[in-house]
Amino acid sequence: MKKAATELTGVKEIARRANVSIGTVDRVIHNRVGVSEKTKQKVNAIIEELNFQPNKMASLLATRKSMNFAVLIPAVSADTDYWSFPLTGIEQAAAETKQFGVSVKHYFYDLDSKESFTKASHELLNDAPDAVLLAPSFVEESAVLAAKLDELKIPLVFINSDLADQNNLAYIGPDLYQSGRLAAQLISLSLQQQDNVLIVNISSDLKNDHHLVRKEHGFKKFFEDAGSKTKVATLNINETKLTAVEQSLMQTLDASPDVKAIFVTNSRVNIVAEILKKHNRNNTLLVGYDFLKKNIDYLVSQQITYLICQRPKEQGYLGIMALYKHLFKVSEVERSVYMPIDIITKENYLFYNS
Repeated sequence: MKKAATELTGVKEIARRANVSIGTVDRVIHNRVGVSEKTKQKVNAIIEELNFQPNKMASLLATRKSMNFAVLIPAVSADTDYWSFPLTGIEQAAAETKQFGVSVKHYFYDLDSKESFTKASHELLNDAPDAVLLAPSFVEESAVLAAKLDELKIPLVFINSDLADQNNLAYIGPDLYQSGRLAAQLISLSLQQQDNVLIVNISSDLKNDHHLVRKEHGFKKFFEDAGSKTKVATLNINETKLTAVEQSLMQTLDASPDVKAIFVTNSRVNIVAEILKKHNRNNTLLVGYDFLKKNIDYLVSQQITYLICQRPKEQGYLGIMALYKHLFKVSEVERSVYMPIDIITKENYLFYNS
């Protein structure tokens, strides 16, 4: 049985298969000039194959509702360029939905400043958007914003990390608990019975970095369920600067010579890699997160053993598309869309598309 494609996704897929632009597909659907006969035949064959319904597409284009989407995510910083990836996905989805009357406005906050989050939230609310895409880094402040949006009946989608007990439309991102368990499994494959493991949380506001805690929980639970004798300790570092991290980490490692593996719960794993390299600790198995240039450099040099990646670009893209599908009544939106948990090594990083 042929599966009917959703409107925008269908046009995108038709364009991909025909190796033409979305605009060309639109011209074929509406029988406009400027397309060769050969291309028309190719596009129409794919439309028939997908059982696409261009009449509904035309209806949507004719309606051309005006919808303003707001995006509130961390700004790209000198410490990490992680947030450039979701932003790329968001901009791609914005370009694809623009023809339907969607406009996307960005609001950014500093990951080390709750005040900047609150300020951006107020600006967002004052602009009265029709829908919001949010990366909820600060728990209490994000919950306040979510409650206000719910009161105003403005649909909300979370990406990157979820918040419990919120009336959001959807969550698109990793299963943080399972991500932590996977990291533990990877590390366990290289450990001896007497070896110990150190979890390192690096954040200026650990109380609010709930996604780090959930990874840590999953990591510890793996060893607990396995009945392992491996001792797992946690080091919380409340500063993100290299010198502060170095002082705290080396003090802990010097006092714990049996630590053979380190799990860093976020993308700042490159900071730990730099410190280990400086102190000639090249035999420490190191696992962390995200396909960033600094992280890849240390992966190639084998200072980092594994990187866990959760497709941030796709999270941003799917977040905007979920809001579009909901507001334009294109299709039902899944409550939780979990990203694949990808394991990146020195051997496969060249083939990975984040």
